[in-house]
Amino acid sequence: MALVVLEVFIAALAFAGATRAVWQHLADGRAYWRVTACAAVGLTAQLIALIHMSLQAGMLVIGLGTALSLFAWQAALLLWLFSLRESVGALGLVIYPLAGFCAIAGLLVPDTHSATESLAWPLQLHILLSILAYGLLTLSAVQAVVLSMQHRQLRRRPPSGMFTSLPPLQTMETLLFRLIGSGFFLLSLAIATGALFIDDLFAQHLAHKTILSLIAWLFFAVLLYGRWRYGWRGRVAVRGALAGYVLLLLAYFGSKLVLELILGEHW
Repeated sequence: MALVVLEVFIAALAFAGATRAVWQHLADGRAYWRVTACAAVGLTAQLIALIHMSLQAGMLVIGLGTALSLFAWQAALLLWLFSLRESVGALGLVIYPLAGFCAIAGLLVPDTHSATESLAWPLQLHILLSILAYGLLTLSAVQAVVLSMQHRQLRRRPPSGMFTSLPPLQTMETLLFRLIGSGFFLLSLAIATGALFIDDLFAQHLAHKTILSLIAWLFFAVLLYGRWRYGWRGRVAVRGALAGYVLLLLAYFGSKLVLELILGEHW
């Protein structure tokens, strides 16, 4: 346990350093390599902590605490990878602090009623697709918030602060829909593979999770169709992305919170 605490402490400290480095990069143009280096340390330390917390005797143990930590870790990993190719640094002001906070939450939130699942490859595939879908859609939600702030800031003449270093509005909107499109594709695959493990929605306590996930999928489908057919952008894009993401959070974490911490059950 002491080793896991140390790993989480290193991760949280590194993500704090990455957040500060992002701010300095946006504020006065300091080199971005500091962000990359600090985030890499945080990602590595958090991954090691997750392995120690979630893998037990060949079984995958995912309670609410480890799920929160894993959810934030993979969002930070995707951001780190994307940042190697294009300018998405502003998202680090939200994602990296979130990763550090959730790493700590992984230790503090009890996993008393965690479910254990065998590591059969079909289940691993479903979990991997779900993790990647949540990560991409987390980035899209943060991007939607940044885009909304950028819209408001552009009403001022001239823009100030970090907004002067952000890409043009059209580029930011294009990135938003790329993230949504990629996340939607993986979410579709995750839902399809997850259906293979459903025998009884109510007996497996999956009814709320499944229904909310399908509604979220529908939100993203309509949003992408509206973008393709009608050129939706601006407030419609932001609100649609955030609404779909909130439904996804309720589908997984809302259901898991009620089941594990209140009812003492699991999937």
